[in-house]
Order: sequence, then structure tokens, then C-alpha cells
Amino acid sequence: MRDRLTKSDIDKMQQEIDHRKLELRPQLLEDVKVTRAQGDLSENFEYHAAKRAKNRNESRIRYLENMIKTAVIIDDSSKEDEVGMNTKVTVYVEEDDKEEVYKIVTTIRSNSLKGLISIESPMGKALMGKKVGDRVEVVVNDKYSYFVQIRSLDKSEDDSEDRIRGF
Repeated sequence: MRDRLTKSDIDKMQQEIDHRKLELRPQLLEDVKVTRAQGDLSENFEYHAAKRAKNRNESRIRYLENMIKTAVIIDDSSKEDEVGMNTKVTVYVEEDDKEEVYKIVTTIRSNSLKGLISIESPMGKALMGKKVGDRVEVVVNDKYSYFVQIRSLDKSEDDSEDRIRGF
């Protein structure tokens, strides 16, 4: 499956790749070299830990490069008065009689515990393109759906809590 990512997501991933290649990789290689020189490798915990850290870094680089290579770039722009990417939305959930706040993000940045919901989620799909005051049906599956009303939108660019996983 190809991930739908914004240009901003790609830029953050590239920054992480650059950091891992240019700063972490040389340091981790040096750590492996230093610990290898300490003697018997079969009982050298520091050597095995250094190798594991180096391999983890290389694996993360490959993962991010593959994500970028296979990503589908989506437009993150929307009208000022409608829900779009990176919009913080306050909704009234009729069924629960309470308000909740969500931020619409790409799948890779989603974190429901922090209120970051994916454009692929039932709530994200239902809210995209809607406006304040709209009553929206959120279809979870064929047998269950519920209604929310959009109370407010915030399009400010604060992304301090919605980092790409692992970044």
C-alpha cells in the first residue's frame, strides 16, 4: 500500500534521513570500531550493542527512503472555512453529548491518543471538506454510524505534537 503523504511529511522524513546518514552513521560506525578493538567479540556486550544500534539506524534509513520512494504526494491546501489537512477541528459528538478536538493529519502522523486522526479514518474521511455548523455522519462500518456537528476550525500551523513516528 502506498502512503498518502504531504510535501511537509516528505521534507521531515528527508531531514531525518540526512541526520541519520551524516551525523549518526559516522558516530555509530566509530562506536563499532572502538568496541571491536576491546578484545573477545563473543563476550563483548558493548560491541553487540553498538552493532545493534548501527543496524537499527540503517534499517530506519531504508524504511524512510522506501516510504518516500513509494509515497503518493497529496495536496494539503484547503479553503479557509473548510476542514482540510492539518486543520484542528472541534466537533460535538451527539451520541456522547460532548465536544472533542481532533487534528486531521496523514496516516503516518496519526496518533489517536493525542487527537491526531488520519484522513483515512472514518472521522477524517467524514470531516474533510466540511464547514463549521455542518452535521456530518461518521460511518464506521455497514452496521454502525454516528453524527457529529462541527463547532470550530483552527488552521494554525502548530505541529509541535504531530511528529512523524520515530522522528
